[in-house]
Amino acid sequence: MGIQERKEREKERRRQQIIVAAKRVFSEKGFNKATMEDIAHEAELSPGTLYLYFKNKEELYASLSLRILQYLHIRVEHVNKEELAPEQKMDALVEAMYDVYAFDPLILINMFHLQSSETLKNLSPKLMSEIEELSRKSIGAIARIFEQGIDSGLFIDRHPVAMADIFWALFSGVILWTTSKKIFNEEKDYLKNTLKIAFEVFTRGIEKK
Repeated sequence: MGIQERKEREKERRRQQIIVAAKRVFSEKGFNKATMEDIAHEAELSPGTLYLYFKNKEELYASLSLRILQYLHIRVEHVNKEELAPEQKMDALVEAMYDVYAFDPLILINMFHLQSSETLKNLSPKLMSEIEELSRKSIGAIARIFEQGIDSGLFIDRHPVAMADIFWALFSGVILWTTSKKIFNEEKDYLKNTLKIAFEVFTRGIEKK
């Protein structure tokens, strides 16, 4: 292994160390109360080292979203590659969304908050471009499932990207709402049942009568 390759591996290892520490701190304190100093302490690094990898807290927070977006894209593309009838692909898509939530609930919820906040304005062009590209690919992959349903005559003829956007908005809205309800009653978890009903109502709504 060359010196440059060793340096790159060490740099990536340190970056992952920071991201793991940030996830713990954001989980315990929330975005607003967490500081770069808190994260540096958790990662057992100096605050100055953090700024070599992330220009601010917002960028570090947003970097957590990349992992979940990558997994979302992989899962939905897997559904697209399966040789299934359109209605079966819809069922597979719903299962994929359950998997995306189960993959890392905290990061997913953080990402939804990120998308509806001013945080995006403070990101570097490179990170913003990565998030935008992965989001576009994922929505596009979901849209292809709806497009196949439209072409087969199963779904109503509407723009597949618009349908994918609505599907994603439904998914994120249900997760954020049921998560907020758990603040008042931690013993009750209606997420999966609520998502099941939401996806069922959505699917019935786009089916041709």
